Amino acid sequence: MALLEFRKEGIYCPAADIYIDPWRRVKRALITHGHADHSRWGHQYYLSTTSAMPVIKYRLGDIRIETVAYGEKKYINGVQFSFHPAGHILGSAQIRVEHKGEVWVVSGDYKIEEDGFAEAYEAVKCHSFITECTFGLPIYKWKPQQEVFQAINQWWQQNKSEGKVSVLSGYSLGKAQRIIQNLDTSIGKIYTHGAVENVNEVIRQQGVRLQETTRVTAAIHKKDFIGHIVICPPSAMGSPWIKKFKPVSLGVASGWMMLRGARRRRAADRGFVLSDHVDWPGLNQAIKATEAERIFVTHGYTDIFKRWLIEEGYEAEVVETEYEGELSEITDSKEEKAEE
Repeated sequence: MALLEFRKEGIYCPAADIYIDPWRRVKRALITHGHADHSRWGHQYYLSTTSAMPVIKYRLGDIRIETVAYGEKKYINGVQFSFHPAGHILGSAQIRVEHKGEVWVVSGDYKIEEDGFAEAYEAVKCHSFITECTFGLPIYKWKPQQEVFQAINQWWQQNKSEGKVSVLSGYSLGKAQRIIQNLDTSIGKIYTHGAVENVNEVIRQQGVRLQETTRVTAAIHKKDFIGHIVICPPSAMGSPWIKKFKPVSLGVASGWMMLRGARRRRAADRGFVLSDHVDWPGLNQAIKATEAERIFVTHGYTDIFKRWLIEEGYEAEVVETEYEGELSEITDSKEEKAEE
């Protein structure tokens, strides 16, 4: 019997009778992070990192949830579990599973570049590694974050000089806070869509420092936005909500902006390649650092990446899951629609 199995409910540990990021309702679930494709409502028991818990509770409501610190060992039916930084968003974790000398690691979503906000990625050695490969093609190679934010701040400054409002979209949990934390506020104020500001408030209540932001409300006059920047979720782009800010320049921050035509399809003036998922070089670096012999790839360019891994000498398999990777960023969530 394998230490971890892939069932219709999700990734299952038979020895502990517990699931990791299950997509169907189960009794007990270990959760890597708070994004909706990994943290779903309806489980009877949840276990997450301490820093992920507040947002998970905010999004899922009154749930039974227990927390652990990074690196803390948790024993369930004799199986040892520990959570290790994934670098994806605040509180995100890889989950290490050890039993009878065998070690597996479930990556969840991750990136290896430090972003100055999420806890920095930590390589974890194992025998078997279950990894996302959202951007598992050689074309996906991210520029250093500093260069990306230099371009974003220059775009904002240019828009200000032209008497425009800058509106930049990024997923309300994770991407938006990363953007906020790295903007140059000497240019102007940061305004936020309600869905973004709700998450900001939850994070601030944890004692996490975040640059000052102002919620967009009907009481703010249209002219007061000119020269400033507004951070919104992708669901707000193209919606009537955007009419509050004309004249406006629309920007999108996403790994998909690497693809030709992606900016045009999002009806944006500027696209900035910024992802909270690992790129091609990072995937290969992360896998090598685990020293794993077996690699299971999920959500992304799975078949292509599997073939590459086999050519590189790994034992590799594709695992079908319901995780969405960065595709989840273009899906309207209930809280985002409610705030428009």
